[in-house]
Amino acid sequence: MFGHPINHSKSPVIHRQFAAQLSEQLQYDAILAPLDGFADSWQQFVAAGGKGGNVTVPFKQQAYQLAEQLSERAKQAGAVNTLYFNSAGQLCGDNTDGIGLVADLQRLGVNLQGATVLLLGAGGACRGAIGPLLDAGVATLVLANRTVSKAEAIAINFDHRVSACGYGDIPSQPYPLVINATSSGLSGERPDISAGHLQHCQLAYDMLYGAKPTPFLHWAQQQGVAQQADGLGMLVAQAAEAFYLWRGKRPDVTPVLALLQQQLQAV
Repeated sequence: MFGHPINHSKSPVIHRQFAAQLSEQLQYDAILAPLDGFADSWQQFVAAGGKGGNVTVPFKQQAYQLAEQLSERAKQAGAVNTLYFNSAGQLCGDNTDGIGLVADLQRLGVNLQGATVLLLGAGGACRGAIGPLLDAGVATLVLANRTVSKAEAIAINFDHRVSACGYGDIPSQPYPLVINATSSGLSGERPDISAGHLQHCQLAYDMLYGAKPTPFLHWAQQQGVAQQADGLGMLVAQAAEAFYLWRGKRPDVTPVLALLQQQLQAV
């Protein structure tokens, strides 16, 4: 796992658990790459025998540029979080974040076929999620952001199912699923949307996670939303997809997610 910073990463624990579960020999380490030296760090890793890796902020766009072959998911996201070599020796870049989100929503019992979704935020996390959500059957996706132009710049890359608006212009319709893809929770805040948009919400989902509910999830609970979930399950599910790309085996996310939840509560 390449990142800066990197000490907080749970990926080494996740992938070591996956490897043990599937009896795979795997060395997975956290690598602190210089802010201006991701490509050099990757080349050093490969020269030392590295076969594949994950990439987190702020290097996902640099990994995108480095890859020789890009998956459709990576192209839609404009970012790469998983690198590996194909049988021809080409460096392939994929993005497993969105498919990880979809897998976690399905784990939580969400039926995405024909669903109407309100997605908050217009950063990289949001862009990588839209394609997999549409592929899973979402019929209507409203992308709301504080700066409308940023949401519009993303929505234009997709078909008529995706529309963009500001927080004050969200269409008045039922949203059974509301996803917060902003980083507002890091500063103790939540997206400034009307409580009315949660009136029909059955699941409020925040891509951030922590030992306590994020401000968005706490607010959703106050508004009477039946179910809330944070992004820890998404983290484990996107890692499982990366593991599958490398090893051709799909890990069971359930025990690993339970372990991470236990560790978070113990902090």
